[in-house]
Amino acid sequence: MTATSSSLILIAYAPELTWDDNRPLTVVHGMERAFPGLRLEWTISGEGKLIPLPQREEWLAQGRPTGRGFRLICNGDESYRVTLSGWERPAGSSPGGQAQFEVHAKLPVDATGLAAAAEVLEAIGEGARAFWGYVDPEGVAVTVAEQFRHPGDDPHVPPKGLPALKLPWELPAPEMPHYLAWLNYWSAAAARAIGFPDPKRDADLLTRARRTPSGGWIVQLTDGPLDLDNPAHLDALKRTYERFPEIGGRSEP
Repeated sequence: MTATSSSLILIAYAPELTWDDNRPLTVVHGMERAFPGLRLEWTISGEGKLIPLPQREEWLAQGRPTGRGFRLICNGDESYRVTLSGWERPAGSSPGGQAQFEVHAKLPVDATGLAAAAEVLEAIGEGARAFWGYVDPEGVAVTVAEQFRHPGDDPHVPPKGLPALKLPWELPAPEMPHYLAWLNYWSAAAARAIGFPDPKRDADLLTRARRTPSGGWIVQLTDGPLDLDNPAHLDALKRTYERFPEIGGRSEP
């Protein structure tokens, strides 16, 4: 794991919310069931103070001041912080020009957090009806950001020999994953879009994969959290990118 990773970062990308959508509450309940002993009954003020939420459902239903979604909700332990929030991703910055519901969570990097990460990802992915999602150590995000090719990036040489990726809004459809991670949630539609699984070509991945109730997949790339300074992990990441050129829009001209 990279030295800068103090948390596990989870993000899921789902269809946009409607005004009477119950997915925010479903996601909260699912995360609580998946993470042992977790109760998300607090929020954090602008000054960083914990605020209890005795009327949590009503609070969640209020959405965000700037639109649909829900403000940050957390457990009440400042020394062992678990957080969850969700907001609208505008159509202009989303694949296929379709607005999305984007869910973010942070988990601790300890035995409990690591053991629960796949279950939490599945619970949030299924509860949000996500197209795709992932869990990565926090420090990996810097390298991923350097993989995206921006206008004028010529030449564009991503770090560590990893492939260049199209920007999310350049992808043709919302079910197309933007990139690979340690833990990957691929909906049934996302799996079809990238051609997973192929029993012969994906035999190794299938040993670390499982189906979800909706017909999607949780796919774990490496045994431990992705460490880009570990040659075996980096090789596994590169091989998986080579296997799925659709991820990040690399099969598109």
